[in-house]
Amino acid sequence: MHKVRVLIVDDSALVRKVLSTMLESDPGIEVVGTAADPLIAREKIKQLNPDVLTLDVEMPRMDGLTFLENLMRLRPMPVVMVSTLTEKGADVTLRALELGAIDFFTKPSADLANTFMEHAPEICAKVRLAAGAKPRERSEVMQLDHPRHEPRHDAARLEVPPRLSADAVLPRAQTAGSRGGTRIIAIGASTGGTEAIRVVLAAMPPTAPPIVITQHIPAAFSGPFAARMDTCSAMRVCEARDGQPIQPGHAYIAPGSQHLLVMWDGARHVCRLHDGPPVNRHKPAVDVLFRSMAASVGAATIGVLLTGMGDDGARGLGELKEIGAPTLVQDEASSVVWGMPGAAWKAGAASEMLPLDAIAARLLALAQTPVSAAARVGT
Repeated sequence: MHKVRVLIVDDSALVRKVLSTMLESDPGIEVVGTAADPLIAREKIKQLNPDVLTLDVEMPRMDGLTFLENLMRLRPMPVVMVSTLTEKGADVTLRALELGAIDFFTKPSADLANTFMEHAPEICAKVRLAAGAKPRERSEVMQLDHPRHEPRHDAARLEVPPRLSADAVLPRAQTAGSRGGTRIIAIGASTGGTEAIRVVLAAMPPTAPPIVITQHIPAAFSGPFAARMDTCSAMRVCEARDGQPIQPGHAYIAPGSQHLLVMWDGARHVCRLHDGPPVNRHKPAVDVLFRSMAASVGAATIGVLLTGMGDDGARGLGELKEIGAPTLVQDEASSVVWGMPGAAWKAGAASEMLPLDAIAARLLALAQTPVSAAARVGT
């Protein structure tokens, strides 16, 4: 079976060496070359025709964002950014995802040579996933001398702890009700989700129903991500705080280190943050958010699963559909990775499947539907 061919672009000789060792520890990956800067990388892409590029941000002669923008315009291909866990690194990485990067991998902050190898399964999985994902299309495509290889689509097999369900954080409620009478939209996403969420939020008016969002993202990135979303939406977008009231015209993004739940405090719905174990190996987890919505908001919930790897959220979306809430998933054609929405659709957990650019309008239309009618939609 064809190996995923990777070109590493980083100005640090140590990082190039360590990344090469990490990636080649996976028998399904072959490092076909390295480059110390984007100008060298440009020539090696033509010569080596890799399936995936790993790309640093800060490099000599041309910064990574400028190179990425040119690459996506001239020769779209899967790119995994290699970034730092800093505020600046988060901002630049989020911009890279907007430009078309598939995913990102964060460098350990200290003892690079030793700690990098602990993360080998993670970077290998991201590269293998990127090889099967769809880079954003651009108007021009660089013509190469030979055709690209077809990459493998299976995810890397990782040594991981036992997988926990939402039961580890919140037992499933025996009954569900629509307390407060307020429609609340709940969105879950993972790989490709930062851009998909931007598209949805940018189309929302300032009077939109409240939106709660769980995006798989590191803790250092969720705050900058919320700030970026706030600049592109007429809604007020923030990183959720524990006990924060949920109000129309506001969107609340789960912190990258805690589960986001929606609870009824006796007078209103509020955000609750939970420091429980990872669910479906994610923290925050979409299944936890959806289950809390089923218990506290009931059929007044509108559940949405956007692009992402794996199946987190599929079970929770099914629980929402069972109680009569409308449930939507992003279609395969517009998803970077049709894992999460695909799993929900195949399991019968979604009432509708729509392209990304049609989701916001549909959410607004559903928000105007009485809860009793919405319940019939979900049956």
